[in-house]
Amino acid sequence: MRPRGGSGPGPVWAQRVRQLERSLRTKEERIVVLETENAALHLKLAEYQGLAGRSTNEVLQLYSAHGQQQKLQRGSVVTHLHEAIKRLKQDMKSLRSFALELSKDFQRQCKAYLYQALTAVQEIQLQNEAMQMFQIKAFDLEQSLQEVTERYEKEKQKRRVLHNSLVELRGNIRVHCRIRPSLPFDNADEHSISQDRQRNFSEKVAYAIDDETVLVKCSRPGHASINKTFQFERVYSAFESQDTVFADVAPLLTSLLDGYNVCIMAYGQTGSGKTYTMLGPQLEENFAFALEDESELGIIPRATQEVFRLISEKPPGSYWVEVSVVEVYNNEIFDLLAKDSCGKVFGVKRDVVTTREGKSNVPLLTYETVENASEFLHLVIRGLQLRVRHPTLVHAHSSRSHLVVTLTITTIVSGDSLGTSWEDEQINQRLNKEFSCTYPQKARENRSTSSSRASSPAQLEATEKPKQVKTRLQLVDLAGSECVGMSGVTGAALRETSFINRSLSALADVLGAIAEQRSHVPYRNSKLTHLLQDSVGGDAKLLLMLCISPDQKYLTESLQSLGFGTRARQVQRGQIKKKNLPVQSKAK
Repeated sequence: MRPRGGSGPGPVWAQRVRQLERSLRTKEERIVVLETENAALHLKLAEYQGLAGRSTNEVLQLYSAHGQQQKLQRGSVVTHLHEAIKRLKQDMKSLRSFALELSKDFQRQCKAYLYQALTAVQEIQLQNEAMQMFQIKAFDLEQSLQEVTERYEKEKQKRRVLHNSLVELRGNIRVHCRIRPSLPFDNADEHSISQDRQRNFSEKVAYAIDDETVLVKCSRPGHASINKTFQFERVYSAFESQDTVFADVAPLLTSLLDGYNVCIMAYGQTGSGKTYTMLGPQLEENFAFALEDESELGIIPRATQEVFRLISEKPPGSYWVEVSVVEVYNNEIFDLLAKDSCGKVFGVKRDVVTTREGKSNVPLLTYETVENASEFLHLVIRGLQLRVRHPTLVHAHSSRSHLVVTLTITTIVSGDSLGTSWEDEQINQRLNKEFSCTYPQKARENRSTSSSRASSPAQLEATEKPKQVKTRLQLVDLAGSECVGMSGVTGAALRETSFINRSLSALADVLGAIAEQRSHVPYRNSKLTHLLQDSVGGDAKLLLMLCISPDQKYLTESLQSLGFGTRARQVQRGQIKKKNLPVQSKAK
């Protein structure tokens, strides 16, 4: 019996084969027993045949006692045995034939399976070869992509360097834009509106396409969506850290010690992240934590650390730093470091004037000398505690004033280190006189140091005239621009909002007048623009940090901020001039 169907023996046929093998072994054992019995019977038969060859009488005598019945029985047994042996031989022959057929069938199936296995192995080898080819191609493509990416980065760096050089030559205002992430308070006031409007309000409409482009989706009910793009020197997405932001700011700080004035200003609506970008999260309340975890510090503390690091690389005693902190509140300037007769700090109203040289100045403004970044932060925090804050519907801790932190770096150089004009000589003489009155000890030390180094009367006369070169770093956190309807303020807060918006409008007017090269620039329309006159329209390298919110509900304010930054980018003030320093290092 041969198995039917199937591509192989399978478990059923394997079991059937095992059963047949066991049956075959049983039959073979039975055959051995029967063959043994058959051999014994053959011996007896031979014996009987031998006896039959004797004489008939002897046989008859030998078997006479047994009788005729025994003879008949012996003949029947022999016949039965012969028949059994014949049947066993036939069964054995059929079993051997079936086993042979089963073996042949098993060999055929093994050959078929072996062929299939060889075919599968060949296919796997071909697939492996194809995979290796794909891997080689993928590696080559990755290499090419890496090379193209490196070339792109190099070209982008070259373009940025050339662009910055062009910005510096033209005196343009550098504009960076930072898009903050969505925050919990964005949806705090939406419980009273419908779900559809809430979904629209929380939809993100401002994106950073790349590190130089902002995309804004402008949509109105019943109108097709319009995409607007804005180009700036640098654009930061919602996921970029404070470290990344400051990395693009740090090169400007080197310019301070190269003789340039620098101003970094944050502009944007309330709650867009200006104070976080400039100071960090609640710096005045977590000063100790801020010093330990510097990852969240903003531009102002980081800039001071960088300035003192750069100063530490210079000769000791050649630089010192003074700090002033003022706020512009309701179009009035307040000195946040001023003290009363008891030494208590309180905001004192000051005024801003224009000097004969055409520079803005705040008479009687308090300047504190600091020797490290920690002292600076203590002073800034002391001033921040007096800064005016009121809650609005947009932000619970909204700053209602413009904050201006100024670091004045004074460099002392010898008189023969640089040639100066008559006007510079007059200014230096006045500065030396002020320096001697304000810092007599330092003046004496400088004179004694200069005297000890002089080796002749001519050298003594030259080195006894130290000159002071002052450069200034202004760090400005502007109050938030916003519409009155969204802020929800009334009474005194409404008056504050009005002054904030008017001062920011005046700043936009000043930038527009400079961009259009008008003969008159309205700096005095606001105390803010009057105070920042030297930075906005003077000889300072100005970086404007735009801060915008990504959600639909702030679309109008975000577009206003982006438009302000676009106008600021168009300002050309001519090449920014540096102060005369003895070492003409390359400005960043």
